[in-house]
Amino acid sequence: MFNALLLEKEDDRTKASVQSIDEARLVDGDVLVRVEYSTLNYKDALAITGKVPVVRTFPMVPGIDFAGVVEESSHAEFKPGDSVVLNGWGAGETHWGGLAQKARVSGDHLIPLPEGLTARQAMAVGTAGYTAMLCAQALERHGTAPGDGDVLVTGANGGVGSFAIAILARRGYRVVASTGRSSEEPRLRELGAAEVIDRSALSAPGKPLQKERWAAAVDCVGSHTLANVCASLHYGGAVAACGLAQGMDLPASVAPFILRGVALLGVDSVYVPRERRLRAWASIASELAVQTIEQVASEIALGEAVDVAGRLLQGEVKGRVIVDVNR
Repeated sequence: MFNALLLEKEDDRTKASVQSIDEARLVDGDVLVRVEYSTLNYKDALAITGKVPVVRTFPMVPGIDFAGVVEESSHAEFKPGDSVVLNGWGAGETHWGGLAQKARVSGDHLIPLPEGLTARQAMAVGTAGYTAMLCAQALERHGTAPGDGDVLVTGANGGVGSFAIAILARRGYRVVASTGRSSEEPRLRELGAAEVIDRSALSAPGKPLQKERWAAAVDCVGSHTLANVCASLHYGGAVAACGLAQGMDLPASVAPFILRGVALLGVDSVYVPRERRLRAWASIASELAVQTIEQVASEIALGEAVDVAGRLLQGEVKGRVIVDVNR
Protein backbone atom coordinates (compact mmCIF):
# COMPACT_ATOMS: atom_id res chain seq x y z
CA MET A 1 0.00 0.00 0.00
CA PHE A 2 1.11 3.59 -0.62
CA ASN A 3 -0.34 7.07 -0.23
CA ALA A 4 -1.47 9.06 -3.25
CA LEU A 5 -3.55 12.09 -4.10
CA LEU A 6 -6.43 10.57 -6.04
CA LEU A 7 -8.82 12.47 -8.29
CA GLU A 8 -12.27 10.96 -8.77
CA LYS A 9 -15.30 12.11 -10.74
CA GLU A 10 -18.40 12.60 -8.60
CA ASP A 11 -21.57 14.16 -10.06
CA ASP A 12 -19.54 15.86 -12.80
CA ARG A 13 -17.24 17.38 -10.19
CA THR A 14 -13.64 16.49 -9.43
CA LYS A 15 -13.09 15.15 -5.92
CA ALA A 16 -9.51 15.18 -4.66
CA SER A 17 -8.30 13.33 -1.56
CA VAL A 18 -5.22 11.57 -0.22
CA GLN A 19 -5.87 7.84 -0.04
CA SER A 20 -4.01 4.63 0.75
CA ILE A 21 -3.86 2.65 -2.49
CA ASP A 22 -2.90 -0.92 -3.30
CA GLU A 23 0.16 -1.16 -5.55
CA ALA A 24 -1.82 -3.53 -7.79
CA ARG A 25 -3.90 -0.55 -8.95
CA LEU A 26 -0.91 1.13 -10.59
CA VAL A 27 -1.10 1.48 -14.35
CA ASP A 28 1.06 -0.51 -16.76
CA GLY A 29 4.74 0.27 -17.20
CA ASP A 30 8.12 -1.40 -17.17
CA VAL A 31 9.64 0.64 -14.31
CA LEU A 32 8.34 0.98 -10.74
CA VAL A 33 9.65 4.09 -8.97
CA ARG A 34 9.61 4.94 -5.29
CA VAL A 35 8.83 8.64 -5.50
CA GLU A 36 10.79 10.97 -3.23
CA TYR A 37 9.53 14.36 -4.39
CA SER A 38 6.95 15.69 -6.81
CA THR A 39 5.75 19.20 -7.58
CA LEU A 40 2.61 21.30 -7.86
CA ASN A 41 2.42 23.05 -11.22
CA TYR A 42 -0.27 25.25 -12.76
CA LYS A 43 -1.51 22.28 -14.80
CA ASP A 44 -1.66 20.12 -11.66
CA ALA A 45 -3.71 22.82 -9.92
CA LEU A 46 -6.16 22.89 -12.85
CA ALA A 47 -6.49 19.11 -12.65
CA ILE A 48 -6.94 19.00 -8.87
CA THR A 49 -9.57 21.74 -8.81
CA GLY A 50 -11.30 20.56 -11.99
CA LYS A 51 -11.24 24.12 -13.37
CA VAL A 52 -10.12 22.82 -16.77
CA PRO A 53 -10.58 19.25 -18.09
CA VAL A 54 -6.88 18.36 -17.88
CA VAL A 55 -7.57 14.80 -16.72
CA ARG A 56 -8.59 12.46 -19.53
CA THR A 57 -9.61 9.41 -17.46
CA PHE A 58 -10.68 8.85 -13.85
CA PRO A 59 -9.59 7.92 -11.26
CA MET A 60 -6.29 9.77 -11.73
CA VAL A 61 -3.22 10.56 -9.67
CA PRO A 62 -2.12 14.07 -10.74
CA GLY A 63 1.47 15.29 -10.88
CA ILE A 64 3.36 15.98 -14.10
CA ASP A 65 6.77 15.65 -12.38
CA PHE A 66 8.53 13.35 -10.01
CA ALA A 67 12.00 12.31 -8.88
CA GLY A 68 12.73 9.05 -7.12
CA VAL A 69 14.51 5.72 -7.03
CA VAL A 70 13.82 2.68 -9.22
CA GLU A 71 12.44 -0.28 -7.27
CA GLU A 72 11.71 -2.68 -10.13
CA SER A 73 12.62 -2.53 -13.82
CA SER A 74 12.39 -4.63 -16.96
CA HIS A 75 13.64 -1.71 -19.04
CA ALA A 76 17.15 -2.13 -20.45
CA GLU A 77 18.38 1.29 -19.33
CA PHE A 78 17.31 1.26 -15.66
CA LYS A 79 17.92 -1.02 -12.71
CA PRO A 80 16.83 -1.00 -9.05
CA GLY A 81 18.59 1.73 -7.13
CA ASP A 82 18.88 4.17 -10.06
CA SER A 83 17.80 7.74 -9.36
CA VAL A 84 15.46 9.05 -12.05
CA VAL A 85 13.37 12.05 -13.11
CA LEU A 86 10.14 12.27 -15.11
CA ASN A 87 8.63 15.36 -16.71
CA GLY A 88 5.43 15.26 -18.74
CA TRP A 89 4.63 12.40 -21.13
CA GLY A 90 0.97 12.60 -20.05
CA ALA A 91 1.65 11.97 -16.36
CA GLY A 92 -1.31 13.21 -14.36
CA GLU A 93 -3.39 13.50 -17.53
CA THR A 94 -3.59 10.16 -19.31
CA HIS A 95 -1.80 7.97 -16.76
CA TRP A 96 -1.08 8.20 -13.05
CA GLY A 97 1.47 10.83 -12.12
CA GLY A 98 3.86 11.85 -9.40
CA LEU A 99 1.73 13.03 -6.46
CA ALA A 100 2.08 9.62 -4.85
CA GLN A 101 4.65 7.51 -3.06
CA LYS A 102 4.84 5.05 -5.98
CA ALA A 103 4.64 5.40 -9.77
CA ARG A 104 4.81 2.80 -12.53
CA VAL A 105 5.76 4.26 -15.91
CA SER A 106 7.47 3.50 -19.19
CA GLY A 107 11.23 3.62 -18.87
CA ASP A 108 11.29 5.51 -22.18
CA HIS A 109 9.81 8.47 -20.31
CA LEU A 110 12.50 8.57 -17.63
CA ILE A 111 15.92 10.17 -17.61
CA PRO A 112 18.70 9.65 -15.07
CA LEU A 113 18.81 12.20 -12.26
CA PRO A 114 21.35 14.75 -13.54
CA GLU A 115 24.72 14.51 -11.84
CA GLY A 116 25.12 17.21 -9.20
CA LEU A 117 21.42 17.50 -8.37
CA THR A 118 19.50 15.88 -5.53
CA ALA A 119 15.95 14.60 -6.07
CA ARG A 120 14.62 17.60 -4.14
CA GLN A 121 16.63 20.05 -6.23
CA ALA A 122 15.48 18.36 -9.44
CA MET A 123 11.89 18.93 -8.36
CA ALA A 124 12.64 22.51 -7.34
CA VAL A 125 13.58 22.85 -11.02
CA GLY A 126 10.86 20.52 -12.31
CA THR A 127 8.96 21.10 -15.51
CA ALA A 128 9.06 24.85 -14.84
CA GLY A 129 12.86 25.15 -14.89
CA TYR A 130 13.17 22.56 -17.62
CA THR A 131 10.67 24.53 -19.76
CA ALA A 132 12.55 27.76 -19.07
CA MET A 133 15.76 26.15 -20.29
CA LEU A 134 13.99 24.88 -23.42
CA CYS A 135 12.81 28.46 -24.07
CA ALA A 136 16.33 29.88 -23.66
CA GLN A 137 17.72 27.22 -25.99
CA ALA A 138 14.96 27.90 -28.55
CA LEU A 139 15.81 31.61 -28.59
CA GLU A 140 19.50 30.90 -29.03
CA ARG A 141 18.81 28.42 -31.86
CA HIS A 142 16.92 31.27 -33.51
CA GLY A 143 20.07 33.37 -33.24
CA THR A 144 19.31 35.59 -30.25
CA ALA A 145 22.48 36.87 -28.58
CA PRO A 146 23.10 38.94 -25.41
CA GLY A 147 24.13 42.02 -27.38
CA ASP A 148 20.88 42.19 -29.33
CA GLY A 149 18.93 44.09 -26.66
CA ASP A 150 16.52 43.51 -23.81
CA VAL A 151 14.82 40.16 -23.34
CA LEU A 152 11.36 40.26 -21.78
CA VAL A 153 10.00 37.56 -19.45
CA THR A 154 6.24 37.65 -18.81
CA GLY A 155 4.60 35.92 -15.87
CA ALA A 156 7.88 36.53 -14.10
CA ASN A 157 6.74 35.49 -10.63
CA GLY A 158 5.75 32.00 -11.74
CA GLY A 159 8.04 29.01 -11.82
CA VAL A 160 8.90 29.21 -15.52
CA GLY A 161 9.33 32.97 -15.38
CA SER A 162 11.58 32.86 -12.32
CA PHE A 163 13.87 30.29 -13.88
CA ALA A 164 13.87 32.04 -17.26
CA ILE A 165 15.14 35.21 -15.57
CA ALA A 166 17.92 33.32 -13.78
CA ILE A 167 18.98 31.35 -16.88
CA LEU A 168 18.96 34.29 -19.28
CA ALA A 169 20.73 36.64 -16.85
CA ARG A 170 23.45 34.08 -16.25
CA ARG A 171 23.93 33.81 -20.02
CA GLY A 172 24.56 37.54 -20.24
CA TYR A 173 21.19 38.92 -21.32
CA ARG A 174 19.64 42.08 -19.93
CA VAL A 175 16.32 40.74 -18.64
CA VAL A 176 13.13 42.77 -18.14
CA ALA A 177 10.56 41.06 -15.91
CA SER A 178 6.82 41.65 -16.29
CA THR A 179 4.69 40.94 -13.21
CA GLY A 180 1.47 41.93 -11.51
CA ARG A 181 3.05 41.83 -8.07
CA SER A 182 5.31 44.82 -7.57
CA SER A 183 6.12 43.61 -4.05
CA GLU A 184 8.18 40.83 -5.64
CA GLU A 185 10.55 43.22 -7.43
CA PRO A 186 13.45 42.66 -4.97
CA ARG A 187 13.25 38.89 -5.50
CA LEU A 188 13.10 39.23 -9.28
CA ARG A 189 16.11 41.55 -9.27
CA GLU A 190 17.98 39.08 -7.07
CA LEU A 191 17.27 36.39 -9.67
CA GLY A 192 18.85 38.61 -12.34
CA ALA A 193 16.19 40.99 -13.68
CA ALA A 194 17.67 44.36 -14.61
CA GLU A 195 14.24 46.00 -14.80
CA VAL A 196 10.73 45.15 -13.60
CA ILE A 197 7.56 46.42 -15.31
CA ASP A 198 3.89 46.06 -14.43
CA ARG A 199 2.03 43.47 -16.46
CA SER A 200 -0.81 45.95 -17.11
CA ALA A 201 1.41 47.54 -19.77
CA LEU A 202 1.01 44.36 -21.83
CA SER A 203 -2.22 42.69 -20.76
CA ALA A 204 -4.83 44.92 -22.44
CA PRO A 205 -5.70 44.92 -26.17
CA GLY A 206 -3.03 46.83 -28.09
CA LYS A 207 -2.10 48.07 -31.53
CA PRO A 208 -1.10 45.44 -34.11
CA LEU A 209 2.32 47.08 -34.54
CA GLN A 210 4.02 48.91 -31.69
CA LYS A 211 7.34 50.52 -30.79
CA GLU A 212 10.20 48.03 -31.00
CA ARG A 213 11.22 47.25 -27.41
CA TRP A 214 12.42 43.66 -27.09
CA ALA A 215 15.09 41.69 -28.89
CA ALA A 216 13.37 38.53 -27.68
CA ALA A 217 10.95 37.28 -25.05
CA VAL A 218 9.86 34.28 -23.03
CA ASP A 219 6.07 34.39 -22.70
CA CYS A 220 4.26 32.37 -20.04
CA VAL A 221 0.95 34.22 -20.37
CA GLY A 222 -0.58 34.06 -23.86
CA SER A 223 -3.65 36.03 -25.02
CA HIS A 224 -3.30 39.84 -25.29
CA THR A 225 0.07 39.75 -23.56
CA LEU A 226 1.60 37.52 -26.21
CA ALA A 227 -0.02 39.59 -28.97
CA ASN A 228 1.52 42.78 -27.54
CA VAL A 229 4.90 41.12 -27.14
CA CYS A 230 4.88 40.08 -30.81
CA ALA A 231 3.86 43.61 -31.80
CA SER A 232 6.78 45.18 -29.90
CA LEU A 233 9.67 42.86 -30.86
CA HIS A 234 12.69 44.23 -32.68
CA TYR A 235 13.00 43.47 -36.37
CA GLY A 236 13.91 39.76 -36.64
CA GLY A 237 13.21 39.18 -32.94
CA ALA A 238 11.59 36.10 -31.47
CA VAL A 239 9.34 35.06 -28.60
CA ALA A 240 9.38 31.61 -27.06
CA ALA A 241 5.76 30.93 -26.05
CA CYS A 242 5.15 28.29 -23.39
CA GLY A 243 2.18 29.32 -21.25
CA LEU A 244 -1.42 30.47 -21.13
CA ALA A 245 -1.93 32.09 -17.73
CA GLN A 246 -3.98 34.90 -19.31
CA GLY A 247 -5.70 32.70 -21.89
CA MET A 248 -5.36 30.30 -24.81
CA ASP A 249 -6.47 32.87 -27.37
CA LEU A 250 -4.06 34.93 -29.47
CA PRO A 251 -5.81 38.14 -30.63
CA ALA A 252 -2.88 39.19 -32.81
CA SER A 253 -2.18 40.60 -36.27
CA VAL A 254 0.10 39.22 -38.96
CA ALA A 255 1.74 42.68 -39.17
CA PRO A 256 4.77 41.96 -36.93
CA PHE A 257 5.46 38.74 -38.81
CA ILE A 258 5.32 40.12 -42.34
CA LEU A 259 6.64 43.65 -41.68
CA ARG A 260 9.33 42.93 -39.09
CA GLY A 261 10.07 39.27 -39.72
CA VAL A 262 9.55 38.27 -36.10
CA ALA A 263 9.25 34.64 -35.05
CA LEU A 264 6.83 32.91 -32.70
CA LEU A 265 8.56 29.84 -31.28
CA GLY A 266 6.25 27.32 -29.65
CA VAL A 267 7.89 25.49 -26.74
CA ASP A 268 6.40 22.18 -25.62
CA SER A 269 7.74 20.41 -22.55
CA VAL A 270 5.54 17.30 -22.50
CA TYR A 271 6.69 15.26 -25.48
CA VAL A 272 10.19 16.64 -26.08
CA PRO A 273 12.51 13.99 -27.58
CA ARG A 274 14.89 12.34 -25.15
CA GLU A 275 18.12 13.89 -26.49
CA ARG A 276 16.78 17.41 -26.14
CA ARG A 277 15.61 16.59 -22.61
CA LEU A 278 19.04 15.36 -21.67
CA ARG A 279 20.70 18.47 -23.11
CA ALA A 280 18.31 20.76 -21.28
CA TRP A 281 18.83 18.99 -17.95
CA ALA A 282 22.59 18.89 -18.41
CA SER A 283 22.56 22.67 -18.91
CA ILE A 284 20.40 23.11 -15.83
CA ALA A 285 22.77 21.05 -13.69
CA SER A 286 25.84 22.94 -14.92
CA GLU A 287 24.43 26.49 -15.05
CA LEU A 288 22.03 26.91 -12.15
CA ALA A 289 23.53 27.42 -8.70
CA VAL A 290 22.00 25.47 -5.83
CA GLN A 291 21.21 28.80 -4.18
CA THR A 292 19.13 29.86 -7.19
CA ILE A 293 17.33 26.52 -7.26
CA GLU A 294 16.42 26.70 -3.58
CA GLN A 295 15.47 30.37 -3.82
CA VAL A 296 12.52 29.80 -6.14
CA ALA A 297 11.04 26.87 -4.20
CA SER A 298 8.88 26.19 -1.17
CA GLU A 299 7.97 22.75 0.18
CA ILE A 300 4.64 21.26 1.23
CA ALA A 301 3.40 17.85 2.35
CA LEU A 302 1.22 15.67 0.11
CA GLY A 303 -1.83 16.42 2.25
CA GLU A 304 -1.47 20.16 1.63
CA ALA A 305 -1.59 19.90 -2.17
CA VAL A 306 -5.35 20.35 -2.57
CA ASP A 307 -5.42 23.59 -0.57
CA VAL A 308 -2.30 25.00 -2.21
CA ALA A 309 -3.67 24.15 -5.68
CA GLY A 310 -6.56 26.56 -5.13
CA ARG A 311 -4.24 29.30 -3.90
CA LEU A 312 -1.90 28.75 -6.85
CA LEU A 313 -4.73 29.43 -9.31
CA GLN A 314 -5.55 32.62 -7.41
CA GLY A 315 -2.00 33.88 -7.95
CA GLU A 316 -1.20 33.63 -4.24
CA VAL A 317 1.78 31.27 -4.63
CA LYS A 318 5.17 32.45 -5.85
CA GLY A 319 7.87 30.39 -7.46
CA ARG A 320 8.04 26.60 -7.33
CA VAL A 321 6.13 24.27 -5.00
CA ILE A 322 7.92 21.03 -4.09
CA VAL A 323 5.77 18.22 -2.69
CA ASP A 324 7.32 15.79 -0.23
CA VAL A 325 5.07 12.82 -0.95
CA ASN A 326 6.34 10.94 2.07
CA ARG A 327 4.98 13.33 4.67
